[in-house]
Amino acid sequence: MMENEKYIAAVDIGTTKIVAIIGAVTEDGKVRVLGMGKSVSKGVKRGVVLNIEETATAVQEAVYQAQLESKLTFNEVYVGIAGQHIKSMKNRHSKYIQSKDNEITQTDLDELLNDMHNIALDAGEEIIHVIPQNYTVDNESGVKQPVGMFGKRLEANFHIVVGEISSAKHIYKCIERAGLKVKKMILEPIASASAVLTTDEKEAGVAMVDIGGGTTDVAIYYDGILRHTAVIPFGGDVITRDIKEGCSILQRHAEKIKIQFGTALGDAAPEDMVAIPGISGREPKMVSLKYLSKIIQARMEEIIDQVSYEIDNSGFANKLGAGITVTGGGALLKHIRQLITYKTSQDVHIGYPNRCLLIDNPDINLPMFSTSIGLLLNGYMLEKESGKQVTVKEPVANLVEEEIEEEDNTEENIKKEDNLINKFKERFHNLFDDKDQKM
Repeated sequence: MMENEKYIAAVDIGTTKIVAIIGAVTEDGKVRVLGMGKSVSKGVKRGVVLNIEETATAVQEAVYQAQLESKLTFNEVYVGIAGQHIKSMKNRHSKYIQSKDNEITQTDLDELLNDMHNIALDAGEEIIHVIPQNYTVDNESGVKQPVGMFGKRLEANFHIVVGEISSAKHIYKCIERAGLKVKKMILEPIASASAVLTTDEKEAGVAMVDIGGGTTDVAIYYDGILRHTAVIPFGGDVITRDIKEGCSILQRHAEKIKIQFGTALGDAAPEDMVAIPGISGREPKMVSLKYLSKIIQARMEEIIDQVSYEIDNSGFANKLGAGITVTGGGALLKHIRQLITYKTSQDVHIGYPNRCLLIDNPDINLPMFSTSIGLLLNGYMLEKESGKQVTVKEPVANLVEEEIEEEDNTEENIKKEDNLINKFKERFHNLFDDKDQKM
């Protein structure tokens, strides 16, 4: 571990999978993944937790795998939040500079930002993020960094992300049931954008589209600033359900043939047939790949239409110099780039998190892990900006026995390591009990 690295842990609670990850992040924003755990997501629908017990158990399983792989324990995590309840709004606020020489300080900016957390919201809502857009000092507009300037009146435009309190509380509860503590909730499209977008892309203008299992997240950047966010309440799962209904097959078979044979362009599919195992010993069912891909294309076009609506609604449709970057598990669908290009007339790029990975790992450098990697980056930046100590600390405990030098290989050392493993097993007793029952 280098001195300029810090351990950061995160949990991505998705509709189809839950990912727990721990990594070392450097000062230049490079991530070295030390451990990752995945589990099948249960109790989550369209990014919203509906069954706390099932979700907490899945989080426990993913966390256990990540800690076992990294040989590190962690008890505080950054967590992603999405779901159809997320919405964004614009607001403008101003204040008069009270200093004697009318010099604007960071305190003035912080006061404007803090005031945004007190705006009136609908019942049951809370603010997740407040993001400054630009500032106006007296009559000088379009200022990005007003600190040090002189003026009597400071105005600012803000992009505010709002979500339901109950949905956030459900996520907190799941993490707590897994024996962890939430450090901060981060909007998932912001996390994904951190992992796949470059500074140049954000400067030129780009729309990041993360096609997940239950939701499709949108984040639009221009001039280096986040301008618009949205969460569309459907993703890859609705395609799978359409295949299930249209072909009269099981859900798991629908997901499998979607991944293996599906394409976003019906005309590009071959005329071949694929045999699906029959239900409970019945004869196999033959499905046309052409028909399969037409089902996929029809649903993907609906998702793309919603993405186009959000881009148009943002007011930056004509300012996307870098086009659209697609990430998430849905980005791996064959011919997805061609379909989005045809529907939007934008340049389309598939986003991988390799730009911020310190070590090229093909198992991690996949669009489906963009949010997880982005949560680590955002967590690191939050700690750095808050002035917390960011030097690396020693791991809390090793989870598996390491090689001990002969002079230290005493009975006392062996007992200490056994105690650490036993404590960890006790912490995750529910998980071990479940596995024992299955066996």
